[in-house]
Amino acid sequence: MPWLNKLYFGDCFTITREHLRNASVDLIYLDPPFNSQRQYNSIYKDETGRPLPDQTDAFCDMWELDPETERSIRAAPILMRDHGLDDATVQLWQQWMRALRHTNPRLLAYLAYMSLRLLDFHRVLKPTGSLYLHCDPTASHYIKVLLDAIFGHASFRNEIVWCYTGPSNTRRWFPRKHDVVLFYARTQQAYFNRDAVRIPYSDETLARRGRIEGKRSYIAPSVETQERRTDVQVDKRFGQGKVPEDWWSDIPILTNQRERLGYATQKPLALLDRIIEASCPPDGVVLDPFCGCATTLEAAHNLGRRWIGIDIAIHAIRRVASVRLKDRCGLVEGEDYTIQGVPSTLEGAQLLHEQDPYQFQRWAVAEVEGFVTSKQTADGGIDGRLYFDVPSEPDLQSMVLEVKGGAHVRITDLRALRAVLDDDLALMAGLIIMEPRSPHQTRNFERYMAQAGVLEVLGREYPRMQMLTVPEILDGKRFDTPTVAGVHIPQPVLPGIQRAEA
Repeated sequence: MPWLNKLYFGDCFTITREHLRNASVDLIYLDPPFNSQRQYNSIYKDETGRPLPDQTDAFCDMWELDPETERSIRAAPILMRDHGLDDATVQLWQQWMRALRHTNPRLLAYLAYMSLRLLDFHRVLKPTGSLYLHCDPTASHYIKVLLDAIFGHASFRNEIVWCYTGPSNTRRWFPRKHDVVLFYARTQQAYFNRDAVRIPYSDETLARRGRIEGKRSYIAPSVETQERRTDVQVDKRFGQGKVPEDWWSDIPILTNQRERLGYATQKPLALLDRIIEASCPPDGVVLDPFCGCATTLEAAHNLGRRWIGIDIAIHAIRRVASVRLKDRCGLVEGEDYTIQGVPSTLEGAQLLHEQDPYQFQRWAVAEVEGFVTSKQTADGGIDGRLYFDVPSEPDLQSMVLEVKGGAHVRITDLRALRAVLDDDLALMAGLIIMEPRSPHQTRNFERYMAQAGVLEVLGREYPRMQMLTVPEILDGKRFDTPTVAGVHIPQPVLPGIQRAEA
């Protein structure tokens, strides 16, 4: 069976441990959270065309010392020793974490999160593999300390500075216009092809070196001339262009609107092209464990490399990545790539709920074309909103969504949802449950929901309260509402991009 590229829904820490073998990846590029203490929600505005009335959580880069983080901090020294780090390094980590607990607990939470994942990324790299970690000055120096400990000081290759320009309005400091890409080799045998990423010399540079003749164009020496000269190798090398230094100012930030997919932190394809061509062999495998809007996956596809993408946001997997893979690259799910971790059966949904109830909520909301709310709630409440247009209203209107994945769903849950509907500005309310209720309970639920009345739009009536089961959702059934905002409309494959052969 031919290799199928893989897209995983879930936490990269879990996915890499459970699905990726030792020494199975040629190149890892990661653009993880930067510890910016910001939320990024603009992608939702991009899809609906208008700001959403309720803030939704597309991607959150804010960190706190919660119970899960505390478990990670305690587990880190054990995992470090299991991965072969010496006791002195582990002790340094422990002292560092103790200091940060009192001086910068948010940074401690961020570093604990990153350290566990970087340990496993090191494990899955081939001896000839490399890792490129994209960050900014907020935490790049802290991350470098971690990478030095995990990969070893001798494996450090470059601190690449990606420079760019753009508007700024700073008054108390110089405009911050660069990111950092930390480049580490797995071993001294790591693959690196600098000739694949040479940059053509400008006419001005060629002129300064006497390589221009006639109308400012480079004329290669004739065969007879080359045979007579003693610097033939110099001429050939010069004609190929220069190897990029460790500061990249020739790749601008995204200005091509056709390339934009709505992510505030989206990187240009040209940046990934350079990294992949330099450090992944033509038949190699590229892993992006924070694949987001899937720039890495598209670049790998265009360059003929195989790829693995992971993202914890169901929105990225279902909406944005599918736009990349299906519409832009012309790839076919099941023939060119597989999506794993996204439920396609009732049993799969139940398993996801058992493993991570919050991710189950996010999946269920996204499946009905809804948007996940910013607050994580364990006791119900508003888990998401579905937005729609009402001709008489200038703003988007909404249906509040609640997801109940457990087996026990009672009429009291509907009463609580009705109270939310009455107190909220939403016009409708939807309840998502795992499995159908008994006929008697279903009739009671339907009678109660009918008491909420109907919403009339353009002469048509929509029940204000509705309920869907997971089997119904998997069969394609959706809430009965006016036109839903943000439903994806397929775009044509871009010219020049062909579907990869199996």
